[in-house]
Amino acid sequence: MLAPHVPAGTGRGRPIVYPRRDVVDAIRYLDRTGCQWDALPADFPHHKLVYHYFKTWTADGTLNRMHNSLREQVRTTLEGRNRQPTAAVVDSQTVRGAETVARTCRGYDAGKKINGRKRHIAVDTCGLLLAILVTAGNVQDRDGARPLLWAIRACFPTIALVWADSGYAGKLVHWATNHLALTVQIVAKIAGQTTFVVLPRRWCVERTFSWINRCRRTVRDYERLPDHHAAMVQWAMIILMARRLARHQPT
Repeated sequence: MLAPHVPAGTGRGRPIVYPRRDVVDAIRYLDRTGCQWDALPADFPHHKLVYHYFKTWTADGTLNRMHNSLREQVRTTLEGRNRQPTAAVVDSQTVRGAETVARTCRGYDAGKKINGRKRHIAVDTCGLLLAILVTAGNVQDRDGARPLLWAIRACFPTIALVWADSGYAGKLVHWATNHLALTVQIVAKIAGQTTFVVLPRRWCVERTFSWINRCRRTVRDYERLPDHHAAMVQWAMIILMARRLARHQPT
């Protein structure tokens, strides 16, 4: 399922020694277990080679093509839906930053009392990732949602409705309507709610966060670049979707 989207090589430079599957398995292993790059087992290719392909595939769009193709297959094959979604759910999550995260791209989230980065994500109604933006932890949800909604409008013109929590209420709702022709509907808490209650539509994105946190590399932010942390989140979803599709493949 992943092979058609992984480049086979340009034919220039040194000859290819390791199969691309070994490189993909190494990235998946690191993302799933949370180990360091130089702690990859000796059965995998050298960690510098694996990191080279991780960085290259993130920059040239290979990772996006791989992730988007799997999402469309899951929607059409397993969920019985159209390839492109018509609604989305947005939310954010703050994760602690390791010592490898520079001070210039991290911040303190006073609400969660966490010093690190914040990942803003948009998912479809199945909980599959549509877009992700990684910012400093002190960026407000409404501020981080603007470039996220811009990305949704540019990549998914079929989306007309977006659900969000009360942290996105206010000027963002009018801005999305006037500039992007998107309807942002706020899903507020139930009046008098004091305990945990599953809210409609909101549970989809919360479940996606739990899916992402199954991979230990995404529980904390160990990446020097925000784009690389976003890539680790995409790899976590690739692991999930590839396993779901593999279980339904004919033997």
